[in-house]
Amino acid sequence: MTWSISSCFITLVVLFLWRIEDSAEACRCAPVHLQQAFCSADVVIRAKVVGVTAVSGNTNYDVQQIKMFKGPDRVIHAIFTSSSSASCGVTLELTKEYLFTGRLNTDGRMHIVMCDFIQYWEDLNGTQRKSLTQRYQSGCNCTIIRCSSLPCPVSAPDECLWTDWLLADGQSGPQAKYSACLKRSDGSCAWYRGMAPSKK
Repeated sequence: MTWSISSCFITLVVLFLWRIEDSAEACRCAPVHLQQAFCSADVVIRAKVVGVTAVSGNTNYDVQQIKMFKGPDRVIHAIFTSSSSASCGVTLELTKEYLFTGRLNTDGRMHIVMCDFIQYWEDLNGTQRKSLTQRYQSGCNCTIIRCSSLPCPVSAPDECLWTDWLLADGQSGPQAKYSACLKRSDGSCAWYRGMAPSKK
């Protein structure tokens, strides 16, 4: 009987630890280009974090909106996220300015998760900042395909291959930081860096 109880206890501990590990790995995000994040988001804003409170398993960050690039016709004063990293919750720094992409809940509140594009504003370069107002929106009818290994074929004319990952540059590569995938006059899409699409 003693052996049986000990075995059951060990089994429960193993199962408990397995559940913890499973939960810790529950949040997995595929890297996205800023243009993809912009196009898929309900809200894209530049904001400064000015306060934080815990609300029923969520964290509520009070923010001072500096500029809205995409979203509702009103100012965002707060952003909600899960308090658990296993549920893709995000931890933000007070007094820091960020670029946020996120969703609007049915109650109108902005919600963010780890898989959204959230970055210190100061870390964005001039091209990325300018593209938030002038280029990314015009490329939302194009599709960016992340290419991390060859072969990596284009299956449709409206696709752009994101090849920074072939050189392990990822989100620090030239396409990520300086290019936008835009539609040409013939309906196909291509990367453009610091220039408008050709009219030919």
